[in-house]
Amino acid sequence: MENRHRQIDTLSIGKRSMRMERKQRQGMGLRIAGAAAVVFGLMTVLSGGTVLFGGDQLSSLAGNVVSFVVWINFLAGFAYVMTGIGLWFARGWARWMAIAILTGTAIVLCAFLVYVSQGGPHETRTLVALIFRTGFWAIVASTALRAVNRK
Repeated sequence: MENRHRQIDTLSIGKRSMRMERKQRQGMGLRIAGAAAVVFGLMTVLSGGTVLFGGDQLSSLAGNVVSFVVWINFLAGFAYVMTGIGLWFARGWARWMAIAILTGTAIVLCAFLVYVSQGGPHETRTLVALIFRTGFWAIVASTALRAVNRK
């Protein structure tokens, strides 16, 4: 009888240990996603701000700028930073922000494709950047959905 209780206790401790390890991995994933979102947001604000407020010389270096894409990305950069901080601290609202950013980025990508299909001047790197942004936020939102506890 004593031996059976020890086996049950060992199983219980093992399950608890596995749950703790899973939570630690999820926490680490959130911190990585949060840190990446903050860095990505700061880079977005810096690059967008340079194009928007850097003068004609810097704007001309950017090539065929699609104004609505640059403005939306610039403003979204602040939301990236805020969401990244929320993910770092495992806040439930950050999950919804990541989903909103993913949705908004996908909408901007679709609008950009319509703009390009109508013959609008653009740079190929804008398309590549929008695809990258959409993929990045799909990964961040997926990580957030799996890891953030409902609050």
